[in-house]
Amino acid sequence: MKILITGGAGFIGGNFVHYILNKYPDYKILCLDKLTYAGNLETLKPVMDNPNFKFIKGDISDREFIYELFSEEKPDMVVNFAAESHVDRSIEDPGIFLKTNVIGTGVLMDACRKFGIKRYHQVSTDEVYGDLPLERPDLFFTEETPIHASSPYSASKASADLLVQAYYRTYKLPVTISRCSNNYGPYHFPEKLIPLIITRALADEELPVYGTGENVRDWLYVEDHCSAIDLILHKGREGEVYNIGGHNERTNLQVVKTILKELGKPESLIRFVADRPGHDRRYAIDPTKIHNELGWLPATTFDEGIKKTIKWYLDNREWWQHILSGEYKDYFNKMYGNRLAES
Repeated sequence: MKILITGGAGFIGGNFVHYILNKYPDYKILCLDKLTYAGNLETLKPVMDNPNFKFIKGDISDREFIYELFSEEKPDMVVNFAAESHVDRSIEDPGIFLKTNVIGTGVLMDACRKFGIKRYHQVSTDEVYGDLPLERPDLFFTEETPIHASSPYSASKASADLLVQAYYRTYKLPVTISRCSNNYGPYHFPEKLIPLIITRALADEELPVYGTGENVRDWLYVEDHCSAIDLILHKGREGEVYNIGGHNERTNLQVVKTILKELGKPESLIRFVADRPGHDRRYAIDPTKIHNELGWLPATTFDEGIKKTIKWYLDNREWWQHILSGEYKDYFNKMYGNRLAES
């Protein structure tokens, strides 16, 4: 089995590469990443010499390049993690989100149609549903919840989902979609909430928290997410959407205080800042469908996961310090520029 994993140098994609190579040592993994600001080749350093792994630098919205790649490599399955994913950046510059998240998805599926694949899996987000009221903790997102995007980022992901479903209905392309809650864990880019708080707290720097910190997120440990995608990829029904939730709801302020307690740092580091436009109040996913159909449930509680995550950041300071200094951007050329295929 050969799986093309796009966005494989990113946070969740990189974790999925490690997960699949560990679980299926006979699978061949083709990892494609454009290596934009959040793509970090150092995340893949432990598997670079694995004979069943190959990295290729390229853009999923480049049709000629993608067609040539499919023609040469003939993947059996495609898992599309490639996406611009930061809400604040989408507010500043929506255009790149449309190009990668919508056009790129269409190019990948056209290649899948042209060259034939067993499964195309689209990794989406619970943000396509909009948000839930804080005063209604009984409400959860299900697969039947209408799409109601709040930001250019979530709108671009919702557009991609609709395109994937259209390709299933129109062309019978064998597709699945998963929508996950907020991930956390190893290799998380430091601009996101949990790694941002960990790295700044370690440096005794002020910790910015939007608004009053009461926005609620359902946190999913990244390895649990990988196990869910693995199940969907191999056993999920074609054309279906599966919600992947962590059953770990916390306010942003609770998350920050938990990290500070684990690190032995004072809460006086917290600084409340002006809220961002269209900030969703609460996300919460009902994963009943994937549990009933595929037997999946998250294995990691938030308290367990945050301890493991903090330990990883303490044990891998070089990885995130390279990001903060900008050195990670030079890693591709320094270490692998003459070895790896490049578009």
